[in-house]
Amino acid sequence: MTRPVAKPAPRVAFLVETSNAYARALLRGMVGYIREHRPWSIYLAEHGRGDRPPAWLKGWDGDGIIARIENEDIARALRNVAVPMVDVSAARLIPDLPWFETDDGAIARIVFDHLSERGFRHFAFCGDPRFNWSVWRGGHFVRTVTEAGYGCATYKPQRLAADDEQVVSDIGAWLETLPKPIGVMACYDLRGQQILDACRRRGIAVPDEVAVVGVDNDELLCALSDPPLSSVIPNAHKTGYDAAALLDRMMRGERFPPDSHFIPPLGVAARQSSDVLAIEDRQTVAAVRYIRAHAAEGIAAKDVLKLAPGSRRQFEAKFKKLIGRTPHEEVTRVRINRVKELLGGTDLTLEAIAERTGFKHAEYLSVAFKRETGISPGRFRVQSGG
Repeated sequence: MTRPVAKPAPRVAFLVETSNAYARALLRGMVGYIREHRPWSIYLAEHGRGDRPPAWLKGWDGDGIIARIENEDIARALRNVAVPMVDVSAARLIPDLPWFETDDGAIARIVFDHLSERGFRHFAFCGDPRFNWSVWRGGHFVRTVTEAGYGCATYKPQRLAADDEQVVSDIGAWLETLPKPIGVMACYDLRGQQILDACRRRGIAVPDEVAVVGVDNDELLCALSDPPLSSVIPNAHKTGYDAAALLDRMMRGERFPPDSHFIPPLGVAARQSSDVLAIEDRQTVAAVRYIRAHAAEGIAAKDVLKLAPGSRRQFEAKFKKLIGRTPHEEVTRVRINRVKELLGGTDLTLEAIAERTGFKHAEYLSVAFKRETGISPGRFRVQSGG
């Protein structure tokens, strides 16, 4: 009896650099998909973001490619390779490929929410016009701030090819012109680090005068910043996983239009660069800090109201005017955000998460989570790649 011949594993090239945290998380998502499904024979060559196409690409006869297409040389070379292909770069240099990228609109909104929750009413965006993703994030942030009724300053570099010292100096001069206190969105973590360097050199207090939030949550870079940099946590794992899933279907013969697939971020990793409340009312500041420190311990609004020596009704009205939420809503918001962090970043059971976030049991957590977010904790964990 003749045994069926096993199909060889598809040969797939990953043209993704390993030099930054976002790209490495993309690769982990791709590997996660492969481990859950059929094995692939992976070709991952040493590759930098701005590198020329590798020599082997010209004669490569594999089955599929996932690529961060960051420059026209790479794009030109890939156009001549006749295999299924998925793009995971913001540059979007080959429009007829399926495209997976972070949701820059959602990133802008989450940064604005993070800063406005801390009482900021002046905002600015510091980007790098050389990159599409920076231009898009800046446009979304300005639009989000404007729609909320505020103004937003933008950094316009004088020298696109400036070295790091010139960039930091130019950013410092720009920061001096801005109203204070102000919340600044950096287009990515490296720019955030440069903003913090500029503040330190010019004696601008962070976060009291300038609060800074970056994007990508490169933990090493954020920790090396002074003070440590708050940053948006992209769901790069899901981006890589979903890109691999689509490529697998393409390699099986399915055809897909060149649609855009935008993956929303997981949240903001809050660190010292934005750990401030730009509110002068001391009672409200004390109440918010108490909530953030103890929400996961199961406190209720009545525990917060004990901090107010006068009329509780007046205190609640003042709190809502300054923060935009009631004490009860703020407790719920902080608690649900902590649940999201644990769902997306750990393998803890729902029971363990409930215990760590002040819910009496997992069933109550599930009901509260779905009421606030519109989806179940389990669905959120799947979507976040946790």
